[in-house]
Amino acid sequence: MKNLIILSFLIILVTSCKNENSTKTSSSASSENASIAEEIAKANGLENFKEMKEVDFTFNVRVQDTIRSQRSWQWNPQTNEIRLTENDISQTYTRDGDLSEDEKKIDQKFINDTYWLLFPYQLVWSNAEISEEKNATTPISGKQMDKLTVAYTDEGGYTPGDSYDIYYNDDLMLQEWVYKAADGNREMATTWEDYQDFNGVKIAKSHKSADGNFELFFSDVSLQ
Repeated sequence: MKNLIILSFLIILVTSCKNENSTKTSSSASSENASIAEEIAKANGLENFKEMKEVDFTFNVRVQDTIRSQRSWQWNPQTNEIRLTENDISQTYTRDGDLSEDEKKIDQKFINDTYWLLFPYQLVWSNAEISEEKNATTPISGKQMDKLTVAYTDEGGYTPGDSYDIYYNDDLMLQEWVYKAADGNREMATTWEDYQDFNGVKIAKSHKSADGNFELFFSDVSLQ
């Protein structure tokens, strides 16, 4: 039963996409929370990311000892040209706002995977309501950290109405988060760990469940 629950969360997480325009540079955060959202994004290297011309990474999902999903991406943020390689098949498209049905299927995966890769930037890129709570208890470690709730509207995007609770330390690095589905019946907490600096862009390469049976991790990461 535990394996079935983990697998069901895996399906939710892999298909969970919030906003079709992940690289928008606008935010609907209230004025009192906009500044901390911007501070977190900048602390994670947003200004350096703006200079990147190629982002390469492989998105991996492990359940217990089995790799359940693996996708490799090559992305030019300047032109929004994207290449996906999955199951030895490569597909290329451009995120120009006019996508075919086949391109939308790829784009849904791209949005999901880049949300995990660069979520701190979504605090200023995407259209979300942001609220703040000081000294909240984290769901996995039980530590006291500041918390932002990032809630998406029930209109637009691939899965409208979803939200995240993110927990961050004094260095403004995310440490844990909780994904909450719009229907209110599904949620999952994972860590943010194994941070690495890629030319000034800070990325958490590993996200694990409390019991360690689920891990979403990045390999072959390169930003230039």
